Amino acid sequence: MNYKYYILLAGIIFFSAFAKAQEQPSKLIYIESPIERINEEEFPGAILLQKNNNEQVYIEHEGAEMWCDLAFFYKEENFVKAYRNVRLKQGDSVSMRSKYIEYNGKTKFAYAAGDVFLKKDTTTVTTDTMYFNRTTQQAYYRTGGVVTSPNSKITSRVGRYYIEQDKISFISDVVVKNPEYTINSEQLDFYSVPEHAYLYGPTTITSKTSKVYCERGFYDTANDYGYFVKNSRIDYDNRQVYGDSLYFDRNRNFASATNNIKVLDTLNRSLVKGHYAEVYRAKDSVLITQRAVAITVEDNDSVYVHGDKLLLTGKPDNRILRAFKNVKLYKSNMSGKSDSLHSNQRTGLTQMIRKPILWSEESQITGDSIHLISNTETEKIDSLKVFNNAFIAQKDTISGFNQIKGQKLYGFFDDENALKQVDIINNAETIMYMREDNGDLTGIDRGKSARIEITFFENTIDEINKIKSPGGNIFPESQFLDEPQTFEGFNWRGDERLLSKEDIFKGEAPFTLTKIQGIPLPEIDEGFFSTPDDGEKPPLSENSDIDEGTLQNREENKPQYGTESSDDESTKQRESLIERNQKAALERANTDKPTKNKPNVSPLIKKGGNN
Repeated sequence: MNYKYYILLAGIIFFSAFAKAQEQPSKLIYIESPIERINEEEFPGAILLQKNNNEQVYIEHEGAEMWCDLAFFYKEENFVKAYRNVRLKQGDSVSMRSKYIEYNGKTKFAYAAGDVFLKKDTTTVTTDTMYFNRTTQQAYYRTGGVVTSPNSKITSRVGRYYIEQDKISFISDVVVKNPEYTINSEQLDFYSVPEHAYLYGPTTITSKTSKVYCERGFYDTANDYGYFVKNSRIDYDNRQVYGDSLYFDRNRNFASATNNIKVLDTLNRSLVKGHYAEVYRAKDSVLITQRAVAITVEDNDSVYVHGDKLLLTGKPDNRILRAFKNVKLYKSNMSGKSDSLHSNQRTGLTQMIRKPILWSEESQITGDSIHLISNTETEKIDSLKVFNNAFIAQKDTISGFNQIKGQKLYGFFDDENALKQVDIINNAETIMYMREDNGDLTGIDRGKSARIEITFFENTIDEINKIKSPGGNIFPESQFLDEPQTFEGFNWRGDERLLSKEDIFKGEAPFTLTKIQGIPLPEIDEGFFSTPDDGEKPPLSENSDIDEGTLQNREENKPQYGTESSDDESTKQRESLIERNQKAALERANTDKPTKNKPNVSPLIKKGGNN
């Protein structure tokens, strides 16, 4: 015959999560057991309650139900210890299994040990030791635990579960396992619905195709996207992407970066900088805008290419750089401008397209299009070609301009990337100021030929050879003043020449960085264990099997990243961010995803200890 035991306790003092302690009458505690015994000699103050073959011990208190094989109930303390096959249920959504539970009816505080398994909706927590405060609706472990959600498995040394918020704060050795990636972090806040993770401290997200590093970030573990706002970096194959703010979408193989971005090509020793970038890994493409500049190392000399928009495409052995609008090029002894630019790393060909101009030391070179050709082995620029309306001009040392024009121009560079020879082909014409070594002017050669070869010495025109059908005259300076001083199409633009890498932005309006909405640090809650004032009861009981001092907060378990008390603005930002992310996730979720199988937990008894 079942034995029903009712106990009504007098006044009890307990702590509310949000108010100071105050006296209130206690609730009934209800115990139902097939077998009941009292053994004061062996178990003083306790009532022993046991199951029979068909029915477990049943305990109920203020909406919580518990079942076990064996229980010790301490009437005076309103305290129960439950053993073997223990189950606890709170409402329709929260349940817990373990081998051992202590529960205090005065404080509604529980301690569970031995293969603890807590479940709320689709989230489960497994650990060897757990503390559960029903007043604040928080569960806590600090000896290692595993949390599973439909899309992720999370392990950590410390975990604090805010049940009503569906939030778990993980601290120390946090690892998120997913079939597609692994997250390692020092501190992580996880919202079970909609499976959002907020990352604090050094964090990596590693998969077969990429690796993300950040020190503050957000990740949607259900939809595989996130953004990162502190010391952030994404490694894609041979590319590394840096930025003040990074967005990453694994399903689309897409990443974007905002403000102070860098895209580093480790294989080809090239770097792209700007303030906005889009990376499409599957297409092997990178788009950079907002003061975009590509930097390539050539024989220990960097080449800078700037344009309103830069686009890099192709595999590492066949990279192509395209620059659009207001293109500027600079290296230590060469600079240029054009409307657009196309550079193929495999062929070594760089094409300056539409209104190109190139300065090689003191020489100004123009034409309908200009091609620079690099040696693919030495990575040095060794020649150039100018097509249609080729024109090379150079200031004379004293007055006037040396000028050479023709249909095509072929130029050749020495080992120092300085012009050593230029060939003008078809309809070649020259105006040259001929001077002695001491600078005295001997005459001005205005000539023409089918082809002209020019050699340079120390970056100035040294010798001119007219080949095939030479013609023209040499004028003394007094007579040349009556001749046209320049050829048709001459336009000296020396004041536009780039003299430093900073000049690639010369003439552009000051740039204002995009305002980035950051991820505020979390507010650090008080420790999980409250400190009773003098005369107040401890969370459990004097009859607890837990060692004295166990129910105390420990400094090593405190969050490393956060603020002791956030200001109102930070709190609003954090709440707005959480609300926005939850709303976005709900909008993206067209159908519910299947939940993973629950772990197969085998209960065992574990009492007390310094857990």
